[in-house]
Amino acid sequence: MSTSAAKPALARPPRQSRTGLTSTGARKAASKSARSRSREFALQALYQHLVGRNPLPDIDAFTRDLAGFGKCDDAHFTALLGGCVADAEALDALVVPLLDRTLAEISPVEHATMWIGVFELQHCPDVPWRVVLNECIELAKEFGGTDGHKYVNGVLNAIAPALRAGEVASDRNRARAQSA
Repeated sequence: MSTSAAKPALARPPRQSRTGLTSTGARKAASKSARSRSREFALQALYQHLVGRNPLPDIDAFTRDLAGFGKCDDAHFTALLGGCVADAEALDALVVPLLDRTLAEISPVEHATMWIGVFELQHCPDVPWRVVLNECIELAKEFGGTDGHKYVNGVLNAIAPALRAGEVASDRNRARAQSA
């Protein structure tokens, strides 16, 4: 005589969407562009610069040796890392007036993310300003503190009209016209 008890249903992990996002909202690695990856590696390298004050050649070599580096845009990574370090004082001069606290009180992740954003707004006209903001917000969400992305968004959104006046005005006028 066999007694078969009903087997409990196995709990399955929730399915991840196929839109390129994980269940937490972060982009899946496979859906990231080479430029997005270069920003991530640049952020990690700039973090080492800000926190460890390691020499730039050492940071560069270490970062290039990380898993997945081959999938990033090498030229963009090089421009971001070298440019942000070389222009650090000028980048900070643009950011500091918009802060509600001292630069020392800003997380190194948010600080480096703002450097990347300001540098791209200044030196990468091929990247639309809204893409720069979105990419930096995503970096801050993925690597920064709980609400760090809101802070990064506020600062970069305030800087963008000064650095990309025509592009920002054109986008905002188009948005107003569409909503009218």
